Amino acid sequence: MSAQRGKDLLIKIGDGASPETFSAIAGLRATTLAFNATNIDVTSADSASEWRELLDSGVKSAAISGSGVFKDAASDAALRTAFFNQALANYQIVIPHFGTVTGPFKITSLQYEGPYDGEVKLSLSLASAGALTFAAA
Repeated sequence: MSAQRGKDLLIKIGDGASPETFSAIAGLRATTLAFNATNIDVTSADSASEWRELLDSGVKSAAISGSGVFKDAASDAALRTAFFNQALANYQIVIPHFGTVTGPFKITSLQYEGPYDGEVKLSLSLASAGALTFAAA
């Protein structure tokens, strides 16, 4: 696989309908998706040769962040509504030529910045709030 354009890594918010339609959050210039897993240490005095032992399960999570230029009232309204209602919404993260991650997230940070001599900027952070699915491209 060849290198991919960063602008093709998309964050989309669902409309909550059935079937659900996802719309890209407009104006994002930088996006990040991070997967995390916690370890459960079960090491004891009986552990073989004093090596740490980990349980084969733990808590998985994902975090999304994005920043860019504010340019779309519809996606802004969906984000603002989800944040102020502290509602869980379904999101899709499109990873170009790799696949799509879909599932519930909660907005943990929503920030607007407006320098007097520049454009209005938007940044957001989301935390996973349930099971995520992956569909290969």
